[in-house]
Amino acid sequence: MATVPLIDESTASAEVRAVFDDIRATRKVDWINNFWRALANHPATLRRIWQGVKEVMAPGALDPLTKELIYLAVSISNGCVYCTASHGAAAKRLGMSPEMLGELIAVVGMANQTNRLAEGYRVPVDERFENLF
Repeated sequence: MATVPLIDESTASAEVRAVFDDIRATRKVDWINNFWRALANHPATLRRIWQGVKEVMAPGALDPLTKELIYLAVSISNGCVYCTASHGAAAKRLGMSPEMLGELIAVVGMANQTNRLAEGYRVPVDERFENLF
């Protein structure tokens, strides 16, 4: 159960409706999902988060499917059921196959396991890795 009401477009303020309109236009959809409807309880947060998502997920050096797969992997790792469902659906729409999903989940699981081992053992970073980023 949501901790806040999901704002319906018919009762939304003009400020919220403007963001909802931009979401629909940018995503080329005819509905507003529950995440945005929940954030609409705080219009400044809605506007700020939508602007960030719009900028980060816009076309760039990474193709749209890769961006959704990354978002999906982080959502799985963070345990966010909503974001896993939302970005899983988006990745599937962009061409993610069941085999890709299986490999993605395997990579997420392995990365979590090896990250925790490296942190638990406090493994020092190899000198040759130091300046790669």
